[in-house]
Amino acid sequence: MVTLPIWMITILTEFGPAIYEMRTWYKIEVLVAGAILATGRRTVSAALRVMGLSQERNYAKYHQVLSRAVWSGLEVSAILLRLLLKTFDTGGPLVFGVDETTERRRGEKIAVKGIYRDAVRSSKSHFVKACGLRWMSLMWLADIRLPNGSGPCRS
Repeated sequence: MVTLPIWMITILTEFGPAIYEMRTWYKIEVLVAGAILATGRRTVSAALRVMGLSQERNYAKYHQVLSRAVWSGLEVSAILLRLLLKTFDTGGPLVFGVDETTERRRGEKIAVKGIYRDAVRSSKSHFVKACGLRWMSLMWLADIRLPNGSGPCRS
């Protein structure tokens, strides 16, 4: 059984209403803690390795949290946005960035794939198509200040 720090449990419990099964909740706790502790790529396998569960008998069940478990991604994203606003909103205008990316995927099991313009390889005069999944992302561009109130943080 994984014991998480109080600060992490406090944040994770905010997402409780979007998770519909207790078994899924435990796996999410393990994966979140593992993703924070993992170095390099943050895959499910890397998260399980760092948590000492690489020999887990039900290893595949952790992968299924992202594909088969019953939870609402829309609810999770709304909760995340509320938490971010509560933490970082300064009362000024909110600035958002939108990006789209095509993940090149093939195979008969991928039902929602399409053919899209490849923005990287195309030019004004040359059109290149890419087959795969289109991912849209919305990013809140927040001005994060240092604890003493001076300037934006630079890493």
